[in-house]
Amino acid sequence: MSELRFTPADVAGVRFTVSPVWETVSSMWALDQPVRHAVHLPWIDRARATLRRPEVAVRVGPLVELTRPRSWLPDFLTPAAARPDVTLAEQLDQIAATPPDVVVRDLLATTPRRPLSPFGRALLADPAGLLPQLVDAVRVWHDEAIAPDWPRMRALLEADVAHRAGQLADGGAGRLFDQLHPSLRWLGDRVVSDDPFERDFDLGGRGLALNPGVFTDRRVLWNLLEDSAPAGTYPVRAVGTLWETTATPPGDALARVVGSGRAALLQLLDLAATTTDLARRTGMSGGNVSQHLSALHAAGLVQRSRQGRHVLYRNTEAATVLVRASRGG
Repeated sequence: MSELRFTPADVAGVRFTVSPVWETVSSMWALDQPVRHAVHLPWIDRARATLRRPEVAVRVGPLVELTRPRSWLPDFLTPAAARPDVTLAEQLDQIAATPPDVVVRDLLATTPRRPLSPFGRALLADPAGLLPQLVDAVRVWHDEAIAPDWPRMRALLEADVAHRAGQLADGGAGRLFDQLHPSLRWLGDRVVSDDPFERDFDLGGRGLALNPGVFTDRRVLWNLLEDSAPAGTYPVRAVGTLWETTATPPGDALARVVGSGRAALLQLLDLAATTTDLARRTGMSGGNVSQHLSALHAAGLVQRSRQGRHVLYRNTEAATVLVRASRGG
């Protein structure tokens, strides 16, 4: 069990990000444990074929070695995103600029769980010389395995961020952390995390960066070292929809009333979603989704609200009744 202690400044400093580096690094877990990550099998099949290509395997090897199952990740490899729209290039620059003594410290912090791999030992002995090789490995893996699917991953992650930002705005830190994951509890001035890490950490006024993770499945994972920016990664909502190409077909009755496109959107808007997320889940273009949402909003069937830079859409009570009736409920 771990505890994160908050000051008022830390509560005010809770923020949400999307981390391209985190998704790139953590995706390796899914390759090694496909049964545990069965929801990602469409991606795993493609990624394994990619990794079997010799020219990819040799360059990605350092990343494979540092992301072995049952091993902790060194904190410098997954830096907290500096802002919500951080780019992969910016995060790779941040990793490349890690001081050698921090590389050594973070590597040694992983050894209680499992000894270092051969590349890990080599990096420990020559951090300045071998860090560029690791940065290249992350870049290559992202370009080969993550970038083709990054738009749909990012849409899912941003929809989650918008939802969590709404929880924080509506109910404060207590509601946010109590609903972020079943393993977390908010106790007024601290978060208690039911995990095996046994950390007792004072955020010390530095705030906390939180990012949803596509390949994070069972618990919240923390970056908590005294000299690192505090951060946590939690399982993203609705990950089961990530590889869907179309929505569940709506009932014929609803489609006859409002049209098939608008019916598909109403079927999905029991929970708030962004235009980008709806486009990903329905297979419609963003422009078509926006047109349908405008018509549904004008008819009083959809409500919208702004959370930061996101606009969230959700069914009104009238739409909920209409959808329920079309389902025969």
